[in-house]
Amino acid sequence: MKKGIHPENYRLVVFKDMSNGEMFLTKSTAPSQETVKYTDGNEYPLLKVEISNTSHPFYTGKMKLVDTAGRVDKYMSKYKKHMEKK
Repeated sequence: MKKGIHPENYRLVVFKDMSNGEMFLTKSTAPSQETVKYTDGNEYPLLKVEISNTSHPFYTGKMKLVDTAGRVDKYMSKYKKHMEKK
């Protein structure tokens, strides 16, 4: 590894998966404004993530139903005039 390019200020941080509420403790240098009391009783900085290994379909083997109907309807209404011209 190259010298002097890696951060030195690693600290324990709790990552919280917002899709299922799972939390895990690891080291990180990412900044955080929030803190949370972890299962060991100590308080750590909190970083929220949308998806982690506890909710990703590759790791869980389950496909998660994503509501795309709203996005499709929005797209159709936005470009309805352009589709009628063809």
